[in-house]
Amino acid sequence: MIRFALACSDGHAFEGWFANSEAFDQQRLDGTLLCPVCGSADVDKALMTPAVATGRKRDPMRVAANVAPDPDQISALRKMRQHLTENAEYVGPRFAEEARKIHYNETEKRGIYGEASAEEVRGLSDEGIEFHPLPVLPEDHN
Repeated sequence: MIRFALACSDGHAFEGWFANSEAFDQQRLDGTLLCPVCGSADVDKALMTPAVATGRKRDPMRVAANVAPDPDQISALRKMRQHLTENAEYVGPRFAEEARKIHYNETEKRGIYGEASAEEVRGLSDEGIEFHPLPVLPEDHN
């Protein structure tokens, strides 16, 4: 997985995780890559600070203190997550199994959400099965 800093044409900044650079390019071409704040499909990569290994441990409190969540972005993520969960079927720990059945046309196409282990996620990605994690919200860390 690769993380890109992204920005829409209105200047909203956000992050996206992709299987590889080609997956980003394909989603952008397909028009499925949308700004979580305004819904614009005019999204491109933004400048990122490179991650450089220094051998020193990072202080997690210092890193967290430098990142202030944007209330508008958090609100947009909450709305997006609510829409996704209201319009998809919860399949729980059977997510990987159901995603495969849908991908291989063994069952009807529909929106699903649930849980998958890191190993299951890698397997889905290796098979070219497209999926996206639900947005993580601040209250999820409580």
